Amino acid sequence: MKKLTDIEIIESVLKGNVNDYSLIIDRYKNKAFSLLVNILKNKMDAEEALQDSFIKAYNSLNNFRNESQFSTWFYKVVYNTGLTILSSKKRKIEMQMDSFEDLIYIKNEDDEVYSISENKKIYLLNLVDKLPIRNSLVLILYYMDNLSIKEVSEVLDVSLVNTKVLLHRSRNLLRDLLIQHNYQEELQWKIILMNL
Repeated sequence: MKKLTDIEIIESVLKGNVNDYSLIIDRYKNKAFSLLVNILKNKMDAEEALQDSFIKAYNSLNNFRNESQFSTWFYKVVYNTGLTILSSKKRKIEMQMDSFEDLIYIKNEDDEVYSISENKKIYLLNLVDKLPIRNSLVLILYYMDNLSIKEVSEVLDVSLVNTKVLLHRSRNLLRDLLIQHNYQEELQWKIILMNL
């Protein structure tokens, strides 16, 4: 059986074959879920955001133009959905905070050290997870999801130059985290990231 392209599936869905949308879901659910877990740091929230993302994408299929790949367009939908939920969660947390000490506690909670981990890949992913969201996402989209710099810039909605700068800064932040956690031998993290 011939593997259908994203465009062929979308055209079929737009012609009324709505069940074909399940092919898109099957194709993108795992990478989109990983992206959302990275943004939201919570699997239950990520599952809800994933459903929202697929619904938003389905409802907006008429707006998809062939100017970029469907995957890039869809990741942008996923990214924006994740950021919307994250910003909503942050507002709720801010309203629930009783004092400045609560804020300090949240920041200090991030001091876990993963250098005792046996699995270098898990260790590295945990460190990437500790980076600010945009830095984490640019590394994941570029190294793990194998998107080009141009596609990453479209997903994050920043210029190509700014994407390159963000990727460079993200690499440096990761390097600094590795040094901070006394795991200098992992400074070959680029090799590990490329092999994920």
